[in-house]
Amino acid sequence: MLLENLRSRNEDTLRLLRRLVELESPSTSKEALDRLAGFLGECLTGVGARVERIPSRTHGDLLRATWGSPGPGQVLVLCHMDTVWPVGEACRRPFRLADGYAWGPGVYDMKGGIAQFLAAMATMRELGLVSARPVVAVLNSEEEVGSPVSRELIEEEGRQSDYCLVLEPAGGPAGQIKTFRKGVGDFRVRVTGRPAHAGADHARGVSATEELAHQILRLHAMTDYEAGVTLNAGVIRGGSRSNVIAADAEAEVDFRVPTMDLAQALIRRVRSLTPVTPGAELTIEGGLNRPPMERTPAIVALFQKARALACELGFDLEEGGTGGASDGNFVAALGTPVLDGLGAVGAGGHALDERVAVDQLPLRAALLVRILQVFP
Repeated sequence: MLLENLRSRNEDTLRLLRRLVELESPSTSKEALDRLAGFLGECLTGVGARVERIPSRTHGDLLRATWGSPGPGQVLVLCHMDTVWPVGEACRRPFRLADGYAWGPGVYDMKGGIAQFLAAMATMRELGLVSARPVVAVLNSEEEVGSPVSRELIEEEGRQSDYCLVLEPAGGPAGQIKTFRKGVGDFRVRVTGRPAHAGADHARGVSATEELAHQILRLHAMTDYEAGVTLNAGVIRGGSRSNVIAADAEAEVDFRVPTMDLAQALIRRVRSLTPVTPGAELTIEGGLNRPPMERTPAIVALFQKARALACELGFDLEEGGTGGASDGNFVAALGTPVLDGLGAVGAGGHALDERVAVDQLPLRAALLVRILQVFP
């Protein structure tokens, strides 16, 4: 009855997904995000939630939706409303259905997951199904830029929760649940040199760009694929003119780590770097933004329960991980077990071919319902 109900409402789910895509919501547009928050607040109220809208001066407003009486022992559901796409992208690439997929900017990451969540809660209400625990859902507006406003709320709710479900996209075409995610951080490496005329007085200068090149090679040499540690100097700036020895240079460096131990070791190693070029000064700032979501026994046990429920629904559930982070990282670092990647099955996150498998929407929504019903 559950799966049949969700399949019968899949056209409604797709209409909702179309509306979510058309309500564009880049992380950088508070106006657009607030408009989407208003719409989703009405949708959540319509499926029985008590909705609190939490204002933000610097980013889009947040939503906190509750079913039951939240507190110790609750279950936390995480979604994000923002996308990486600018306003106008939905006009250039409008929502469409083709080849068994729904296409459009943000459809996979992660408006498909939001649509599945609303479908699941609507079905529970219609069928009179009850969650085994109170449910708290946080829909934030700045996940794609590090969740600077919502992190405190997410961690506060995470401490109250026995487990957390993240409606981020599933992993790959097999729809893997993500049982681990790397931690993400960044360094800003700044070099100060001494300017001089590149032709008349070359020897007097101390080149900041030369020193930065040495440091970038050192940083990239710290990448260890076997250990799962990567570094990337993705943005580099320096100098003023080609005929002036560069006085200043800097690099923005992304790093990814699978465990806190490796994160701490890497941070110590990077901060111990010293200049190679005589006379150059080196400054290194930054650190870990999102802690790793490590594959703990508690997370594996949660996955095995979810896999058994998926089998009852007629499909297999696989696990995997990714080098990208989510808000689930914050909760997992508190010791609360997390199941991530419960959202839409598809491909093309942050890419022009972003898409969601239409026939998988009811299955994933049904799995979410069964998890809420059954997990003790």
